[in-house]
Amino acid sequence: MSYAIVRNEKLTREEINGKGTHNDRKAKNHTNKDIDPTRTHLNYYIKKNELTYTKEFDKYLKENNLQCHLRSNSIIMCQMVFTSDQAFFDKIGEKETKRYFDECYKFICNYKNLGEKNIISAVVHLDEGSPHLHLMFVPVVHTKDKDGKEIEKICARDFWKGRDSYRKLQYAYFNHVKSKGFDLERGIFVEDTGRKHYTVEEYKKITNYENTKKILNEIKLDLPDTPDITDIKVNRLSKKRDEKILEEIIKPKDDLIKELYKDNLSLHKELSKQSKVIDEAEKYQKERDKILADNEELHNTVKHLELDMDFNNRKRKLEEEFEEKAFNLEYEYKGKYRKLEKENNHLHKIIDNFYETVENFIDWVCNRFSIGESKQLIKDFERQTNTFIDPLEQIKYEEKLEKEWDLER
Repeated sequence: MSYAIVRNEKLTREEINGKGTHNDRKAKNHTNKDIDPTRTHLNYYIKKNELTYTKEFDKYLKENNLQCHLRSNSIIMCQMVFTSDQAFFDKIGEKETKRYFDECYKFICNYKNLGEKNIISAVVHLDEGSPHLHLMFVPVVHTKDKDGKEIEKICARDFWKGRDSYRKLQYAYFNHVKSKGFDLERGIFVEDTGRKHYTVEEYKKITNYENTKKILNEIKLDLPDTPDITDIKVNRLSKKRDEKILEEIIKPKDDLIKELYKDNLSLHKELSKQSKVIDEAEKYQKERDKILADNEELHNTVKHLELDMDFNNRKRKLEEEFEEKAFNLEYEYKGKYRKLEKENNHLHKIIDNFYETVENFIDWVCNRFSIGESKQLIKDFERQTNTFIDPLEQIKYEEKLEKEWDLER
């Protein structure tokens, strides 16, 4: 069964233009390898922005009388992404796919009485994985001022007020598309998936960070030697026989070795990224701890300033400076974690692909040389060499040997 998927992302002024470059396909070289440039012409807008997101927002402020107190790090826009899996869109076809995204657009126009005027852009991408809608909007809330007058103000905090705000969004969105005839299941909540943010130390355990560093130091990046046909020729074989061996056995094997070598390089690259992100996270953790320590020292300083006539003004200024520094660091800190989470998911994909390639290679060798069942070949190899094909099993075995060796000493 396919799911009705909606995600939301809060964005500052500094972040929105990067989203615009991606959404409007303005980059000369896409870093996202899932984008197929030959299909980009199929993308279309439900509501098109004529300017960059920053300029559209400035124009929006001039045209609308809104209450807001914006700082450089204030949330000024939100991006929602509406989608489902490829099987769902293949099933409903092109016409219904367009109707599906039209209903997603209508849904957000009416959600919390937002209004279409507060939507900056809505573009459907058909050139990148499953079809999906990127919808940029200004988080405007309809409220009253202290005099009871009806006003509108930009405030992402109030728009997404409450711990269950995203749960309510998911329910409302699911009910809407379901009522329009789309056969989908409600998306899974974070509470149900068990997904959470981790500390640096927790991430180290999850990603086996110490072992990753060890692998990076020991991994070989040189292409292994591949035997030449002249090394295995037998005098009684004919030239035609030698050429057949070269074409059907030696060359395919050498090509596979080179492919495995490329996978090894890719794995090394991804492990290096993971290690670097954790190192940076540790750095930000230390900086955060230092700020907290400085904050404690600040409070002690404040106590000594209580006799100062200008105490209140100085205290407020110091607290504002600290709050801004703490907010900026916390934001960077969370960004590093999001990046680590993304890198870790990508790493798992690469490792799974690497496992599959090794298994295919073993099956190929067994079939090519009529060795027998691949499982028995693996067992014989592991028993005779005390080496496991599965890296995790090999790590456990080496750790066990190290413990036994320590006990003997």
